[in-house]
Amino acid sequence: MAESVNELLAAIAAEVRSCTACPLHETRTRAVPGEGAADAAVAFIGEAPGGDEDRQGRPFVGRSGQFLRHTIRQVGWREEDVFIGNVLKCRPPGNRDPQDEEIKACQHFLMAQLVLLQPSVIVTLGRFSLHLLVDTRLQISKVRGQHLRKDGQLYLPTYHPSAILRNNNLQPDFYRDLVVAKKLSTA
Repeated sequence: MAESVNELLAAIAAEVRSCTACPLHETRTRAVPGEGAADAAVAFIGEAPGGDEDRQGRPFVGRSGQFLRHTIRQVGWREEDVFIGNVLKCRPPGNRDPQDEEIKACQHFLMAQLVLLQPSVIVTLGRFSLHLLVDTRLQISKVRGQHLRKDGQLYLPTYHPSAILRNNNLQPDFYRDLVVAKKLSTA
């Protein structure tokens, strides 16, 4: 089963790399499909690739990504056992926020990945993934760390790692959220 999921995830990644559905394809260096295990119990979903990600074609490899990956390991996961991705698969110019049209053009890729992965828990990193996957009315500051269910899927919203780099006081909450996600993913 994992082999066919890997093949389907690879097919989605190939589609992402050739996508021209929105203007972001004109400014990208590399599309960033996401990466991780076909049988990942947890998926970490952010908003969009940054400059380092655009250059490398991999999600969360810049400063905030290094922090995320370090915390993932600290909590007890191996990076190769989780899935890491974003709502958008191409970098918005100047790291601006994703626009609604871009999210609409790109969301089917993420949704298809999540259907294939069927993770026990999805950790939404920041507001864009929270709004797309759970509810646009929710505020990350009000629901961070709570277990939310939608259509049978368990979500755990937390801060985006870049927010923690800007405000180190958020780091203990982020760590606790990942500890909870680890427990939920193995329950």
